[in-house]
Amino acid sequence: MRFRAFVVSSPFVLLMPVLAAQTPTAPAGNVQNGKELYAKYSCYACHGYDGHGGAGARLVPMQMTVERFTAYVHNPRQMPPYTEKILSDAQLADLFAYIKSLPVSPAAKDIPLLARIIGERP
Repeated sequence: MRFRAFVVSSPFVLLMPVLAAQTPTAPAGNVQNGKELYAKYSCYACHGYDGHGGAGARLVPMQMTVERFTAYVHNPRQMPPYTEKILSDAQLADLFAYIKSLPVSPAAKDIPLLARIIGERP
């Protein structure tokens, strides 16, 4: 019986270091600090006060990982770059945490007046 348990559990034990190496170790961000950074750097001017876009891309719901978000903000394609000298990785983790905390807008069909306008409800 012990041998059987050993044989069954061995692959999992051997895979643990591999799985641990693949787990991202991004710093957890502080939502309040992120909110302050969002205002300080005027992110709302392009992305809206609620992160739902405007002149800039829609941030909510956030589809990127914190690592991808950090890399993009440091070296973007269509917005001003915020290099490591301007925003550290820890600050970007805070900003990311704030953006992730913003509520997602309901779909138009879930808002009664809009649903009537688009003809999805009587």
